[in-house]
Amino acid sequence: MIRSKAGVPRSRRPRTNSRPGRRALALGLPTVWGAVAVGYKFGCPLAEQTGLGARIVTSAVFFAVGTGLILHVRRALLRELRQARMVAGAAQSVLLRPLPPRLAGLSVAAAQLSADRGASIGGDLYEAVATEHGVRVVMGDVRGHGLSAIGTVAAVLGSFREAAHDEPELGSVLGRLDRALARHLRERARAEHPSSGQDPDSPVAEEFVTVLLLEIAGDGGLRAINCGHPWPYVLSGARVEPLSAADPLPPLGPFPLPTDLTATDCGQLLDGESLVLYTDGAEDARSPKGHFFSLPEALRDAVRDRPVSPQTILRTVFTALLHHTNGRPTDDIALLVLRNERQHQYPFLGARGTARVTTTHPEPTNHL
Repeated sequence: MIRSKAGVPRSRRPRTNSRPGRRALALGLPTVWGAVAVGYKFGCPLAEQTGLGARIVTSAVFFAVGTGLILHVRRALLRELRQARMVAGAAQSVLLRPLPPRLAGLSVAAAQLSADRGASIGGDLYEAVATEHGVRVVMGDVRGHGLSAIGTVAAVLGSFREAAHDEPELGSVLGRLDRALARHLRERARAEHPSSGQDPDSPVAEEFVTVLLLEIAGDGGLRAINCGHPWPYVLSGARVEPLSAADPLPPLGPFPLPTDLTATDCGQLLDGESLVLYTDGAEDARSPKGHFFSLPEALRDAVRDRPVSPQTILRTVFTALLHHTNGRPTDDIALLVLRNERQHQYPFLGARGTARVTTTHPEPTNHL
């Protein structure tokens, strides 16, 4: 392979003349269309005549010129739209990167439904990582919207992705998130000072983030810290029930964290059971008549007949949500489903305080 002096293969060099060529084409075509119209008007004898036939020809010429300009502008706008969607998709894949379908013996699926048509990123956040301390999960919801909410999501997720591996205790992970959020809000406050002339979408003084931190140990043990977020649901067979009824801590941002950040013991996730984490947009969704969406009922419909994969649960719930809201949800909605498929062979205490014994099943060969 022939290489340049910089060591970059010539076949892979970026073409530097493509963008200037497009700009020249974008400016040249309207100029040509305009020149055709002006040249016809002042250079063609037919344009000076007042007869019916001459007027029809003149109208046809200007109609063709106008149509060409409209088509050219439409093509340019579609090209810019495609480029903007590509940039938004790349940003979303970095910020809310796709979760693996399996994570340390758990089947995983997550998705987000934005209330703004065409938006790729909102104020909801989620992540799941396998660490030496167990599988750690975060689900959160940023107050506000727009670029300020996206910046807050990036600050919280970036801190979690490091702290989940570094900190042995879940409370220490939450402390790292709180400090990262405080730094981000201080930087935003300086950038949005009245002297800057900016008009922020969401004032810093009103910013807060609800956060649920969850840890799933190798034996299925569940520990959680909840800061103002809805508790997840546990799907066991056809039963749907909240993981805990404990009162959550205040959201991150407005109030300092308590000194004691001990995680709540939430029992264990048995083989075949699933956890459904969600943001409050799911339960706050309303129909055109003002009726709230029943997430537990939608989950029961999803698992009523047979054990289903996390992907199937997501499809069922989002289909029901779109049907309930007539395709127009008023808030961002995020769901994350984890199903235990570790196949334990020993008895342990169930997540709701009852003793259970799991049975051995063959390892499935196909995971959706």
